[in-house]
Amino acid sequence: MSRPAVRRLETIGQRELDGLCDVLIDCVEGGASVTFMWPMTRAKAEKFWRGIADSLARGERALIVAEDEHGIVGTAQAVWAGSENQPHRADIAKMLVHRRARQRGVGAAVLSAAEDAARAAGRTLLVLDTASAEAERLYARGGWTRVGAIPKYALLPDGPYVASVFFYKDLSTR
Repeated sequence: MSRPAVRRLETIGQRELDGLCDVLIDCVEGGASVTFMWPMTRAKAEKFWRGIADSLARGERALIVAEDEHGIVGTAQAVWAGSENQPHRADIAKMLVHRRARQRGVGAAVLSAAEDAARAAGRTLLVLDTASAEAERLYARGGWTRVGAIPKYALLPDGPYVASVFFYKDLSTR
């Protein structure tokens, strides 16, 4: 398998919509705590990504994808903070890697590209949260600082509570 190519999307066309939906559905079906509960339907995924497309059009975020010869295998977003007193901040959101593409550097690649997009937009402080031990290791390797965990912060797709661990990265010191 070739190394996935990473690019920033300015719009979401039908091909991208299909690929993004596939990745989101795969992650939720695999148990990822990323907003959605089981059953994860195509309709829920399409509604979510159409909302992201609208947000992209308003200039509220950067959307990164990684693609291999079969299509989109990973994604991450840098979402600009909307508060007037936080023009320097962005949230990293919906960092997703299809199960068939894990352990190939996709997560690190889309995370790095999202960080670069935030830096280019003048954002110097990034924050994120995760309920995944694998993602925690990725963030630690990437220079992110663990703040702490909040128990029962969210639900897993099949219903039980899960803690979320929060991280930040100060881009102004790099």
